[in-house]
Order: sequence, then C-alpha cells, then structure tokens
Amino acid sequence: MEDKSALLNQLRIDRDSEPPRSAGWGLWVIAAAAVLAVAALAWFWHRPKGIPVHVAVAQAAADDGSAAASSILDASGYVVARRQATVASKITGKMVELDIEEGDHVKERQVIARLDDTNLRAALNAARAQLDFAKSGLAETEVNLKNARRDYDRQNSLLGGHFVSQSAVDNAQTAMDALAAQLATQRSNLEVAQRNIDLAQRNLDDTVVRAPFSGIVTVKAAQPGEIVSPISAGGGFTRTGIGTIVDMESLEIQVDVNENFINRVQPDQKVTAKLNAYPDWLIPGHVIAVIPTADRSKGTVTVRIAIDQKDPRILPEMGVRVAFLGEAPDAGGARTAIGGVALPPGAVQSTGDTGGVVYVLHDSTVERRAVRLGASNGERVIVLSGVTPGERVAVGDFSQLKDGAEIHIEP
Repeated sequence: MEDKSALLNQLRIDRDSEPPRSAGWGLWVIAAAAVLAVAALAWFWHRPKGIPVHVAVAQAAADDGSAAASSILDASGYVVARRQATVASKITGKMVELDIEEGDHVKERQVIARLDDTNLRAALNAARAQLDFAKSGLAETEVNLKNARRDYDRQNSLLGGHFVSQSAVDNAQTAMDALAAQLATQRSNLEVAQRNIDLAQRNLDDTVVRAPFSGIVTVKAAQPGEIVSPISAGGGFTRTGIGTIVDMESLEIQVDVNENFINRVQPDQKVTAKLNAYPDWLIPGHVIAVIPTADRSKGTVTVRIAIDQKDPRILPEMGVRVAFLGEAPDAGGARTAIGGVALPPGAVQSTGDTGGVVYVLHDSTVERRAVRLGASNGERVIVLSGVTPGERVAVGDFSQLKDGAEIHIEP
C-alpha cells in the first residue's frame, strides 16, 4: 500500500512549485495608453483655433508698380480705324488689271486697278465725231446767214427806188431771221456735243481706280477678269468692292464703359492700354470723347481713345484693355486725386457696383470693414477708401468670416 501511495504522490502536480506569472506586459499597455492620452490632450490644447485664412498686405496704389496702380477704371474694347474705305469702281465693268496685294502700302491717287475701257473709248470717239459734225453744220449756217444778210440789204436798198416790192424785202428778212435761229440752235448742239465728250471722257477715266488716301491694303476682294460694280447685281457673281485700304495713322481705341462708371471718364484723361497680343506692353493714350449715347441692351457707353504712341504692331480689330488714370469723383461729385491700396481679388467681397467688404486682421481676430472699390483687372483690385497701406487683410472663405471672428493664419 505504501508503495502505491508513493507512486501516486509522484504523479501529483506540485502547484506550489509553478513559476510566477510575469506582470511586465500589463505595465507596458498601461504606459502606452497614458502616453497616447497625454499626446491627445497636448494636441487638443495646442491645435490651431479659428477659421483658416491666408494674409494679403495692402500696398499703396502709387507703389504697386502695376498697370492698374493708378487706375480708377478698367474697360475692354478694340482697336479701330477711323479712316478706312472699301474701294470700288464708279462704273460696272470687267477688271483687267489689279495692282494691289494685302499688306501693300499705297499713296493717295495711286492707280490700284483698271477696267476694260474698249466700249467707253469707242463712245468717246463717237462723241468727238459728233462734235466735229456739229462744228461743220455751224460753219455752213454762218456762211448762209452772211449771204442772207447781204440779200436783205440789197432788197432793202432797191425798195427805196421802187425796184422791188415790199414782199421781196419781207422774204429776205424772214430768210435771214430763220438762218439766225438755226445758227443759235447749232451753237447749242455744239455745246451739247462738247458735254457728251466730257461725259465720255469721265466714264473712260472711271475705268482707272485710284486709292482715295494713303494707307495699307488689308483686304483684296477681287481678281482680274471679274465683273465689278458700285452696286450689287445679285447672284453673287459681281464684286462690289476691289479692296480695303486702312489709314494706319487714324487708328484709335474704342471701349465700352459701364454706364454706372461713366462719370469717372473725362475728355483728355490719360489712359494706358494693353493689347491682348502684347500683355506686357503699356501703350499711353488719352480720351478723345465720350460718345453721347448709351447702348440700352448692354448698359454701356462707348469711349474713343487716342493712341499717343504709334507702332506697326498695333493693328485694326485687335483686342485691348484700357486703364483710365487720374482722379476719382468723391461722394459730392468733386474729383480728388487717386489714392487707395491694391489687394488681390480674393481679399475683397463685392457688395455692389462700387462697394465691397474686407476683413482686416487684428492678432487672431478679424474686423469687418466696408470699402469703396476702384478698378479691377483680374489680378488686383484698387480699394479707394477703407484700408490703409500696410494693413493685413484676410483671404479666405467669406461665408465663414464675420466681424470679430477668431482665425488662424495658414502659410
């Protein structure tokens, strides 16, 4: 029995001798959780607070250095030629010669085309022959009239000696008067024949087409062999123009100005223009006139602008943007020197034609200010009043910004 008990005791597990469990893993878990909690609290207390915005610094308009720096108004338009003509013939005929090409420089009265003159030259020769015939008939009538006068004088002298009757004298008088009347008619016919020659000569001269003024050919509208006419003959086979000539010295700019801002434009006001083709080239100019009518469909008024610096690069129908410089009207209508600051468009919220709102930064908050706006060219807006140079303005979501709102500045 004792042996069996000894064997059973050997098979029993001694739990008192089992090695103790390690407590290290639990401590690590607790430490990690504590670190995460501390980091979360630190982030919560030090996280950026307020509405995210960027910062724009207001620059004085005079120091901005841009084309719109001293602009009180911007407008777009086109280069136009004040003097241009589509040259046509005065008569209908077939063109036999054309002496122009696009880009050619022509002088005033220079021959640019010739029409077929065969029929007109024949008509001139016929008119000259008619004149010669009228002169011959006139000379014959003059001879006959002289003879009739001598016969009348002879008959009248014989009447005193009672050698002829009174009826013979009367017949001589009648013949003389008839020849005198015929002579007057032939002299009138002679004048008519001379006028016919002048008309035929003018028609012949009209077969030669000349430039009405000096300029550059921009359009060649016909070819030799085509029929040209001063009026449309229908069917599309008759050319009504030979070519277009533009006087490049007459180029000017015409822009459409919103009628709400037309009070900012005055005659002789200085402007700068930028061609769409050459955006880095500033062209000086001045206002010629404000055309005294408005376009009701667009709500604009057309302004004519002279180009002070002529250049071959300036071509008709080019697109152009114009900045009007000088003085701006105040609330009372008086004109004061342009000032204000330049800001990016994202810093200004427009509230009307000339009004707007900006948010000026004060440490971590913003102040809402109403401002008066000037010109805008898509890159910057001129603020005429409400902001001073050097002030910082918020650029952000205007739907979230309000007066006194807390903000944080993003780089």
